[in-house]
Amino acid sequence: MIKFGTNPIAWANDDDQSIGADIPTARILDEAGRLIGFDGIENGHRWPQDDPEALRSLLAQYGLVFISGWYSTELLTRSVEEEIAAVQGHLAKLKHNGCKVCIVCECSNTVHGQPLTPVNDRPVLNAVEMAGFGAKMEAFAAYLAGEGVTLVYHHHMGSVVESPADIDAFMAATGPATHLLFDAGHCAFGGGDPALVLARHIKRVAHFHAKNIRPEITAKVRAENLSFLQGVRAGAFTVPGDQEGAVDFAPLLRILRQNGYDGWIVIEAEQDPHERNPLLYQTLGLHTLKRIAKEVGFDLVPSPHPETVGA
Repeated sequence: MIKFGTNPIAWANDDDQSIGADIPTARILDEAGRLIGFDGIENGHRWPQDDPEALRSLLAQYGLVFISGWYSTELLTRSVEEEIAAVQGHLAKLKHNGCKVCIVCECSNTVHGQPLTPVNDRPVLNAVEMAGFGAKMEAFAAYLAGEGVTLVYHHHMGSVVESPADIDAFMAATGPATHLLFDAGHCAFGGGDPALVLARHIKRVAHFHAKNIRPEITAKVRAENLSFLQGVRAGAFTVPGDQEGAVDFAPLLRILRQNGYDGWIVIEAEQDPHERNPLLYQTLGLHTLKRIAKEVGFDLVPSPHPETVGA
């Protein structure tokens, strides 16, 4: 069984909160839940952050559940014990809402949120540094596992785990408690073949982001030393099914199906909502993924509400 979710960054961006700032929160939830028919949604800065029950109640009004949310680790600059203390509020929110995974990315030195720093200037760890980082991440993941939550690491542009080589090194430096959030768009943007990278690490993949890229724009970001956020504004990312997108999702869902994946498939594709209508693009993405999922043999969880918007 798989379930389909979305992320509110299609409507209102978290890293640059000016993007989509005028879109009401109620519109985001109504479109995601009632109109498009997603099963759940990930975290966003618009949701209640410090009251897990208020979060659950808000999403339930629109037929949605809380899938999980981004958590920024700082293990390169603080101890595992300090990280465990720091995560308690976020962990309480996940546990109260029945979340199975905690989405983690090391952000002590990432550049993805800096508006003018080229994504090409991201931090890079050498082999010794990666080994030390991986050991601390594994210890943190083991703690979360003891709390009933699986750590899924989000490889991400502008961070220490971006390229296929980074992903390989990180997975080698961690152990069984650390799992991977595989993001098709970040993999492709980072220079990887998504199907090859997914196949290589599928046994430890516990969360999936169905992000697509527009290759002419990601190439421009690289060539012109643009920042990650400049790339977002230019339209670097899009949804499955967009003819401008470069990622073929059929091989990816086939790999998931063949390996018994039973988690969430989440469309996480930040775009300027005034350039690319979230309702239309997210609907296209969901219809595309459901069609492919059926073709490769997934059993789909019935939607809690009908999809009423055409692709």
